Amino acid sequence: MFPMAFIMLFAAILALFLHLLLTKKYSSCSTCSLPPGDLGIPVIGQTFSLIHALRSNTDDQWFRARIKNYGPVSKMSVLGSRTVLLAGPAANHFIFTNESLALTQTRALRALLGRSILTLKGDELKQVRSALQGYLRPDMVRKYVGTMDEEVKRQIKLNWFGRDRVTVLPLARRLTLGIICSVVLGQEAATIVEAHAADFQLLGDAILSFPVNIPFTRFGKGMRSSAKIRKAITRIARKREESLLQDGHAVSSTDFITYMFNLHSKGAHSLTLEDIVDNVMGIIIGAHGTTSALITFMIRHLTIEPDVLAKIIEEQDEIADNKGTEDVLTWEDVSRMKYTWKAAMETLRTVPPVFGSFRTATKDINYQGYHIPKGWKVFAAQSITHLDSRFFKDPTKFDPSRFEKRSSIPPYSFMPFGGGPRMCPGTEFSRVETMVAMHYLVTQFRWKLCYHDETYKKDPKPSPVFGLPVELELRRPPSTDDAWNALYVHSG
Repeated sequence: MFPMAFIMLFAAILALFLHLLLTKKYSSCSTCSLPPGDLGIPVIGQTFSLIHALRSNTDDQWFRARIKNYGPVSKMSVLGSRTVLLAGPAANHFIFTNESLALTQTRALRALLGRSILTLKGDELKQVRSALQGYLRPDMVRKYVGTMDEEVKRQIKLNWFGRDRVTVLPLARRLTLGIICSVVLGQEAATIVEAHAADFQLLGDAILSFPVNIPFTRFGKGMRSSAKIRKAITRIARKREESLLQDGHAVSSTDFITYMFNLHSKGAHSLTLEDIVDNVMGIIIGAHGTTSALITFMIRHLTIEPDVLAKIIEEQDEIADNKGTEDVLTWEDVSRMKYTWKAAMETLRTVPPVFGSFRTATKDINYQGYHIPKGWKVFAAQSITHLDSRFFKDPTKFDPSRFEKRSSIPPYSFMPFGGGPRMCPGTEFSRVETMVAMHYLVTQFRWKLCYHDETYKKDPKPSPVFGLPVELELRRPPSTDDAWNALYVHSG
């Protein structure tokens, strides 16, 4: 008995010594301490537990269990990094306005996307963010409405029209990939989408994976797809650069590559061609995955909520009835889709496309009496406030009317696009592309869920387990084009 007791006492003293040593190492604050919680198994920590919660759609319960055990500030270890979980509107405000917290992505994402806006830091990030904010500012997005309209109608004719059953998620991914590529890449967009749609999906799937480049793993597949996409976009970028050099002056164009070359010629940034390609990839990955999730879950919710769908149909039919069949939507048309956008925001509240975000402390930080050491990660999850009854009455109910008065929603409690100075620069673009897509889907089709009890997972974007298969019924033909009307008659 004595040897065992001695060993246990020695182990307890050693554990206390290590705790004091680590606390001293990570804390330069004499009056504050590390947050409560545990770091788990070295390197692994809570990674597998969190990933399992995401893939079983129990992540909100996972976060709330930690908050119940440790409070709104707690430490853990995720993807090999010491991390502090922060919860609540005050924490969201702190994260999105604190200059000492740098947006941080996983090691996998940094390897997959190189030097893009999703991975850059410091002055280079400011340069790219400034360029992207200019490219996606409202008066620029106004110019893209017609391009979006044409791409949506093209995709619907190609992949939806003439079918009595479709699986929504892959088609929504193809649709939003086509939209963002048509704007960012210009005339070569269709070629890239057709050749690399599967590669973009494999790249997106690999973002939340361990960065071990082994064939047949998610990360290995993602790296191969990343290389193929980068090669294809580099060819386009070199053609744009050569054209610009031959003309000897800035070319007026709305595609992002030419826009970035034009800015470079004016000294607005110092990015290389390779950097521009990486940023094109970052924009495409960041844009189409989130919007496709929004469209997919809007369709799901509208099927379950017939009263909401009826109001949207009324709003969209009024817009359609005041236009010719071949007319494209305009900025003014999109601005009239007010109730549809409220339903979209309610979808974003109940099913956030992004489960959370990581930031890195660039210096020692004190938050609510706790010490966050330099180099540690800080993590916030949208669902913690989105589904909190203190901020949203009856939070599990789908109710677009809660967005009729935005002032009634507490600041930093609704965070689908971030907040403060770090609001996503693509917010307006996302709104417009979603409204254009939903206009044509709602006015041209009725749909029924094939599986009413279909659940969903987050992997890392929210995804219905079967992809949301629906039965389609045509409401009106997509155009007056003779060939398509003939197909309509034949399919009927």
